[in-house]
Amino acid sequence: MRRGLLWIPLGIFALLLVVAAFALRNPADPTIRSRLVGKPMPDFALAPSQPGHPGLAAADLRRGQPRLVNVFASWCVPCRIEAPVLTMLKQRGVPIDAIAVRDRPEDVAAFLADNGDPFERIGDDPRTRVQFALGSSGVPETFLVDGRGIIRLQHIGPINADEADDIYRAWRDAK
Repeated sequence: MRRGLLWIPLGIFALLLVVAAFALRNPADPTIRSRLVGKPMPDFALAPSQPGHPGLAAADLRRGQPRLVNVFASWCVPCRIEAPVLTMLKQRGVPIDAIAVRDRPEDVAAFLADNGDPFERIGDDPRTRVQFALGSSGVPETFLVDGRGIIRLQHIGPINADEADDIYRAWRDAK
């Protein structure tokens, strides 16, 4: 009887290992979504990142026309993949602004020269304060903001070509 009791801790440990292995094999969704979807854009005013582009402020997003706000960085590889899709959306009439995070102006300029420039305004967020205020956890990330400054949609990661129509419809429906 005493010998059998010695095996109980080992059995419990084995059961915990099986549960942990199952949880690691089937993880929960690791995506961190912004709690601001459906709420007003937080108040901010960013200096321009580039000559020839105005900076970006929350007030710019409350002027009656829905817009995309793309959070990006020149050092972000997925941002390079997303760039042609943003250019395509701009060609379809979607106004796009940007927030450049943790970046140098000369690197942003090189990024735009290499990948195209679909942005009307580019705000410089060197310490990621606005990015974090938006609930953004990485780059690229895109927010659809209606004409009253309410965040209607958050797209995490690069916008792929097959998602462009959905983004365009969401923008059109936000008018």
